[in-house]
Amino acid sequence: MELTNNLRKNIYLLSERKHRKKLGMFKCEGTKCVMDTLGSFELFMLACTPTWLSSHPDVSSVAADKLCVISPGELSRLSSLTTPQDVIAVYHVPVHEFDPTIFETSLVVALDNVQDPGNLGTIIRTADWFGVRNIISSPTGADLYNPKVVQATMGAISRVKVHYMDLPSLFESLHGKTPVFGTFLNGESIYSSNLSRNGIVLMGNEGRGISEELKKFVTHKITIPSFPIGDPTSESLNVATATAITLSEFRRRFI
Repeated sequence: MELTNNLRKNIYLLSERKHRKKLGMFKCEGTKCVMDTLGSFELFMLACTPTWLSSHPDVSSVAADKLCVISPGELSRLSSLTTPQDVIAVYHVPVHEFDPTIFETSLVVALDNVQDPGNLGTIIRTADWFGVRNIISSPTGADLYNPKVVQATMGAISRVKVHYMDLPSLFESLHGKTPVFGTFLNGESIYSSNLSRNGIVLMGNEGRGISEELKKFVTHKITIPSFPIGDPTSESLNVATATAITLSEFRRRFI
């Protein structure tokens, strides 16, 4: 595949949300991320250095006419990372069908306007570890295909679906049918709370927590207690860290 000036410009601009939306593509950088996602998304182009290709010869047959072998300097001009990698995959953005029955049989994470790309990527990676296959995010939350998010997922983006939906409308439709576990500083300790195999784990915004319009839908207010109880401590946990601890306790209960 020939790397034209126009193509080079478009790949570089995939670091911006408006261009990802316009082109319907996103990029994935680095050996770990590319090898974990190759075959999971429709490939538009795979750009790599000659050295990288010689270490991964099987990729030639997978990428076929979509392979572009270029110099490290050329590759760095396509990168969104501070430290460019030796390989970049450009994929078409997939269309995920939303199945409303997932709440009846599985645990789902909902993110109330989580803004930081690193947090979203880490939450996706955490969800993957604990077997949570669906995340629902506010439309205003961090973009799944932001290069920083993709990088932070470490390949988990190929196994966890992220759906952007209007959360108040969704929760209204599920009200009285699905347990909703919301994390609060004044909730019941998660270690003594009644948890369930299915339902929604709602995590709030980094600075404001769970919004007022969603609080009314929470059926179980839970908290992760600090130790020793009563001692001075940090004001709160990072949302990605809190998600990991919360999912770990849910899974521990139902091994």
